[in-house]
Amino acid sequence: MEFKWIILALAVLMYLLVIIFQDKKVVFTSSVALLILVLGMIFPGQIFTTGSAADRFYPILHSLSELINWNVLMIYVGSMTIASLFLYSGAPARIADLMVSSSKNAGIAIVLILAMTGIISIFVENVATVLVMAPIAIALSKKLNINPVPFMIGLAVMSNLEGTATLVGDPPSMIFASYSGYNFNDFFFHQEKMSVFWIVQTGMIAGCIFFYVFFHSYKDKAEVDREPVISWIPFILLLSMILGLAVLSFFSDGLNYSSGCLVMALGITGLLWYRFNQKKSLNDVKTLVVELDWETIFFLIGIFIVVGAVSEVGLLEDFSLFLQNVTGGSKFLGFLLILLFSVLISGFVDNVPYIIVMLPVAGSLATGMGINKELLMFALLIGSCLGGNLTPFGASANIVAMGILKKEGKPINFGGFLKISAPFTLITTASSAILLWILWS
Repeated sequence: MEFKWIILALAVLMYLLVIIFQDKKVVFTSSVALLILVLGMIFPGQIFTTGSAADRFYPILHSLSELINWNVLMIYVGSMTIASLFLYSGAPARIADLMVSSSKNAGIAIVLILAMTGIISIFVENVATVLVMAPIAIALSKKLNINPVPFMIGLAVMSNLEGTATLVGDPPSMIFASYSGYNFNDFFFHQEKMSVFWIVQTGMIAGCIFFYVFFHSYKDKAEVDREPVISWIPFILLLSMILGLAVLSFFSDGLNYSSGCLVMALGITGLLWYRFNQKKSLNDVKTLVVELDWETIFFLIGIFIVVGAVSEVGLLEDFSLFLQNVTGGSKFLGFLLILLFSVLISGFVDNVPYIIVMLPVAGSLATGMGINKELLMFALLIGSCLGGNLTPFGASANIVAMGILKKEGKPINFGGFLKISAPFTLITTASSAILLWILWS
C-alpha cells in the first residue's frame, strides 16, 4: 500500500511539472521514470509485482520488454520520415494549387485547402502539415486582401481533428491501437461497424460546413502560382505504407511488430532515395533525421514506464471503481463524463500522457458497467484529440499557427483564438459524438 501512494505522488508531480513547464516535459518524464526504476531495483517486487522478488534488474528488463511499446515507436519514427520526405517533395503544395485554381471563388478555395490540410494530417504530423500549408494560406490571404488569422487557425484545428482518424495519424491513435489490439483496418471497420475514421469524418464535414459559413462571403476568384514537384516518389512511399498496413491487417490481429518493421523499412528506403537519387550529402540526411520529432519519442518512453508502474500498483483499477460510483452505472452519464472530461483536459494538457493513463480506466469502467468498451474508449480518443483545438496551447499545431501569425504582424490573443476554436470544437465534437453513440451504444 505504501508504494502505491509513492507512485501516485510521483505521477501527479510529473503531470503538474509537464503542464507548467511544457518545454521541459521530456526531462520530467524521463527523471520520474528513472526514479521509479531505481525504486523498483532497491525494493524488488514492491512496484513491479509480476517479477521475482530476488531479481533486482527485473524493473529494467520488464520496462524494455513489456512496458515500452517499441512497435508504436517504430511506426512513429518511420511514418515521420516518410512524411518529411513527402513534404520535401512539394506534392502537397501542388495539390493545394490545383484545388485553388479549380475553385469557383475564394471562399470555396479556402474551405478546400482546410479540408486538404485535414486529409494530409491523417498521415503526416500535424505541425509539419501546418508549416507546409501556412505559406499557401498567407499568400492567398494577401492576394485577396483578407485577414489571415481565421485561415491560420483553421489550418491548425483541421490538422488536429484528422490526426485521430487512422493508426498512423498521431501518437494517441497508435497508443489506442496498441492498447485495444486494433490493426490499421480496424480504424475503418470493427465488429462490422463503422469505426474511428468515419466518426472523425463526421466532425470533418461539420468543420467544413462551419468554415464555409465563415468564409462564404469571399466571392473573388482565387489564383496562386503553381509550385514545382521535386518527385512523386515520397508520395508513392506514403501510399505503400497505407496499403502495406492495410494488407498486414488481414494477416494479423492487432498492432504487432510486422507493422513497425514495414513502416521503418519504408522510411529507410526513403532516406536512401533522398541520399542517392536526390544526391544529398550524409549531413543532409543526418539533418533530416535529427529534425524528426525525437522529443515525442523520448517523452513516450518515459510515459510508458511511469504509467506501467501506476497500473501495476493498482491505481488505475481504483480510479475506474471511483468513476463507476460517480456515474452510478449509467451508460450515457459514463459516456458524457469521459467525453467532456477529455475535451476539457486536452484543451490544457498534452493528450499523450492523458490517453495512456485513461485508456485502461475507460476499458475497466466499461467492463464494470457491462457495456461495449468501444463506446467509452472511442469517446476518450475523440474527446482527447478534438479537445486540443479548444485553446491556443492545447496542441502544438495551434502554437505554431500563433507563432506564424505573430511573425506576419497579426498576433492574436487567447480570446480571439477562442472565438473561432470554441464553436469549432463544440460542433465537431458533438457531431462525432452523436454518430459514435448511434453506432456503439
